[in-house]
Amino acid sequence: MKKTLYSLMLNDEVVREVDILAHRLGTNRSNLINQILAEYVNYTTPERRINDVLSAIEQLMAPSRDFVPFFAPNSFSMSLKSSLEYKYRPTVKYEVELYRGAEESIGELSVVFRTQSGTLIAAMTEFFRLWKRIEDAHLAPLTGNRATYALYDGKFVRSLSAPDRNCSSDELAAALAEYIKLFDRLMKNYLTGRMDDHEVEAAYYSHMINSEVHI
Repeated sequence: MKKTLYSLMLNDEVVREVDILAHRLGTNRSNLINQILAEYVNYTTPERRINDVLSAIEQLMAPSRDFVPFFAPNSFSMSLKSSLEYKYRPTVKYEVELYRGAEESIGELSVVFRTQSGTLIAAMTEFFRLWKRIEDAHLAPLTGNRATYALYDGKFVRSLSAPDRNCSSDELAAALAEYIKLFDRLMKNYLTGRMDDHEVEAAYYSHMINSEVHI
């Protein structure tokens, strides 16, 4: 969203209190005043929508025993930790970042893993490639949006496409939360051998056709 510099005459005491509150909230004077004015005229800024979505994801994930969510208000990203069913219980961290100027892509999901096990690294790499093939085959034809993927050393990244229908912040948060839960569940089942390629694909397809919002 475009921003323009404006000059305002403000009371010094008001500005001091605004600065104190901005510091407490982890933002700056301009952003806080912009947010206050937007709320007063009942306008949802991109920053507010991102905050609402990520805060809702945190609330949705908090009751789960599989995830430990962390979100700092007024930021554009959050993380969730999950433990793999593997010796030494290595952790996987999901990082969700949302963009202010959202068009085709509203952000990205990163899956960060740290392990010294070559066997586990190879198995996770196989799963990430399987996931891309499944989404290329089923999600792209349905939504018309083709997600982009990248695989680095210890990190798998997937872009988050704009929702295929207009939705509220809570609906978008629910879609993102369910997507992460699905990815985590199917990855763990694949890594432990409880599910093979075809079973993962079938579970993904079942979830996709029953979902109201696709990202």
